[in-house]
Amino acid sequence: MIPETLYKNSYTIGYRDVDFNGNLRLSALFGYFQDTAGMNVESLGIGVETLSKKYSAAWVLTKILVEINRFPGWNEKITVETWPHEPKKYEFDRDFRVRDEKGGIIASAISNWVLLDINTREIKKSDVIFSDYPKFDFIEERALNSRLRKLKPFGQLNSVYRKVIGYSDTDVNGHINNARYIDYIMDCFSMEEHKKHTVKSIQVNYIKEVFPGDALILYKDVSKAGSNLIYIEGANEADQKPVFSAELEIV
Repeated sequence: MIPETLYKNSYTIGYRDVDFNGNLRLSALFGYFQDTAGMNVESLGIGVETLSKKYSAAWVLTKILVEINRFPGWNEKITVETWPHEPKKYEFDRDFRVRDEKGGIIASAISNWVLLDINTREIKKSDVIFSDYPKFDFIEERALNSRLRKLKPFGQLNSVYRKVIGYSDTDVNGHINNARYIDYIMDCFSMEEHKKHTVKSIQVNYIKEVFPGDALILYKDVSKAGSNLIYIEGANEADQKPVFSAELEIV
């Protein structure tokens, strides 16, 4: 049987996934994306366990851009849709849409993933798994017309806080879970700023792995705040090299 290209997963937003406004946390949305993508690759026969045992590899998110029309609230039912695109030499593109109960689009995202060798921590070529990759007609439609970009500061970076990585930050790959970075980013803003503004779009580029015991220094650049753009970067305290970068548009 040929697997379905479009995969859907439904959620009812619970207390643990909302913020003080009763709206879905951005990190929880990223968690929904990750869970739905994981279930999709599992249904395609290229899930976490298969990659680990057969190829000593793991799926790792490298870039994601999310545009948000509105944040759903507590107890609201939503559906997350995802679909993969034809693999490139090293990269796998995957899109997402989030719909409300009436079918309206409340968020859209494009993302880029790679296969990471769990022993060497190096990126594998995509053709490593082609013998197991499903054969179907890929959906050509993109969730967004935008492109994933390289990100850099607009101007001066100012340190915001220091974060030591611990058990609660890690995932099955042993490094920081991609959704946890979103909490680090959101903690760069005060509660008053969260009361006044919300995120309209965010791109996050995951540059380098970080592990328990490492310390991150979070930096923020607000030189384009007048244009509603904020740049945030996390650097490893040990070598001061960036481990992630993010650009947010706020309203």
